[in-house]
Amino acid sequence: MMEPFKTLTSKVVVLSQANIDTDQIIPARFLTTTTRDGLGDQAFYDWRYEADGSRKPEAILNRIDPAEHRILLGGPNFACGSSREHAPWALLDYGFRVVISTEIADIFTSNALKNGLLPIVVSQQVWDDLAQHQDQPVTIDLENNRIQRGNAEPVAFKVDAFARQCLIDGVDTLGWLLARDENISAFEATRNDPQPEIAR
Repeated sequence: MMEPFKTLTSKVVVLSQANIDTDQIIPARFLTTTTRDGLGDQAFYDWRYEADGSRKPEAILNRIDPAEHRILLGGPNFACGSSREHAPWALLDYGFRVVISTEIADIFTSNALKNGLLPIVVSQQVWDDLAQHQDQPVTIDLENNRIQRGNAEPVAFKVDAFARQCLIDGVDTLGWLLARDENISAFEATRNDPQPEIAR
């Protein structure tokens, strides 16, 4: 089960660098784990920690409260690079629930949606507006597919319909199927499955 997502109001964290890849989000040396627990500590590890493991005080992700900053505003071509499910795991475990960019890698988008992280692609104009008002809380309304910043005009966004419903319900693909087990079993019971005739 995932945390249901209907609306989220939060401040944004801006990481404006272009081409932030999955190896920057979660370095390869941390990929041996098969659980997401604790991966938030390794998120953007090389940006946040010195070689000896001490925290870099200037790193923005070390200076904010993740509970108040659940929206990541990333630069163009966000999460490019290798396909690793650990990238959305690390972002979620750190505290993020939404990633917004002008361009987000397709594989990361798929992995994110399956794990409860909402990726949103916006225009450069919308991105600039959010970056310029990053201290203002932003509301992500998934039920109505819109972004609301203060009194500004709401901005519509697109998301795959099935993934959207899973996020709203707080289930992954398997959970969605299991919730419909009775209907699936009833349908299967009505099917005739005769053995195919052997061609003569």
